[in-house]
Amino acid sequence: MSSTELPSAQASHVLPKAMPVRVSEGERLRSVGLPGITLTVRSRQPAREGLPPALYVHGLGGSSQNWSTLMPLLDDVVASEAVDLPGFGDSPPPDDGDYSVTGHARAVIRYLDGAGRGPVHLLGNSLGGAVTTRIAALRPDLVRTLTLVSPALPEILVQRTAMPTALLAVPGVAPLFTRLTREWTAEQRVRGVLALCYGDPGRVSPEAFRNAVEEMERRLRLPYFWDAMARSARGIVNAYTLGGQHGLWRQAERVLAPTLLIYGGRDQVVGFRIAQRAARAFRDSRLVTLPEAGHVAMMEYPETVAMVFRELLADAEESDTGAGASVSYGYRAGAGAGEAAGGGSIDENVGG
Repeated sequence: MSSTELPSAQASHVLPKAMPVRVSEGERLRSVGLPGITLTVRSRQPAREGLPPALYVHGLGGSSQNWSTLMPLLDDVVASEAVDLPGFGDSPPPDDGDYSVTGHARAVIRYLDGAGRGPVHLLGNSLGGAVTTRIAALRPDLVRTLTLVSPALPEILVQRTAMPTALLAVPGVAPLFTRLTREWTAEQRVRGVLALCYGDPGRVSPEAFRNAVEEMERRLRLPYFWDAMARSARGIVNAYTLGGQHGLWRQAERVLAPTLLIYGGRDQVVGFRIAQRAARAFRDSRLVTLPEAGHVAMMEYPETVAMVFRELLADAEESDTGAGASVSYGYRAGAGAGEAAGGGSIDENVGG
């Protein structure tokens, strides 16, 4: 093994068990064994039987808990499940150590195929946005609609504030960062994450902050935490460099499912300027911009995200929107359905 390579993840059956993962009221966790992976799935009981299934996929360093605020707002329209990607949340590392975007996508596809839940309303944030884009392109039979919150799609000019995350992909940086930050408390780390991911960290309640600190303490006890972070960051960088039919932008063009794109104007990880390119790439898309939101709009402005997701579902159920339709909304975070940012107008562009 090269001295610059990360050590292989420990086999899942010998990993120590950390403190229990938090489960919000109305949620349950279950472990699903699949070939080469074990996934933890967080679910909610829908308001009634027969609702269409929805699956949520988190971003780098996140977990299924990132969707716990949004999911109860949709109990009456979908049957919600959120997955912990391999190596994150309560899911152990994959047996083959594959944390690439394709590896994560393969894990989600295995779960959907095994559960027989498709087609689902698929939602992804950040890394999860890249993963779900790849799934929707490769397995259109599994996806009814696609909702992407600040998806990690390739950018030529990466924001300066996103560089530390990108640097995790460089061999040797993760162990160095671990040594340099050994004295940082979980509270300090959480404050740093919130400053990076939220448009306004002040929106986080004291209870939510305490829960985040508790979760950070739990993760830091996991021997594979930084390994999963570094390898997944490297997977994103590698996906950005792929060209041809395997490139994420090319795969975005192949997505057939009606697609909702949500971008935050204060996102420090994914450039807001790339939103219009994404709206043009996905053939049947609508773009929602939240000027005050950061990188995790579903956590920061869950009511607004729930509202526009409901609109997507309603339109998908009524009729096909037609290939090439692109609808652009500029909502003020927390605004009502008819209140668009910048004076209340809604611009609609058909044909990309």
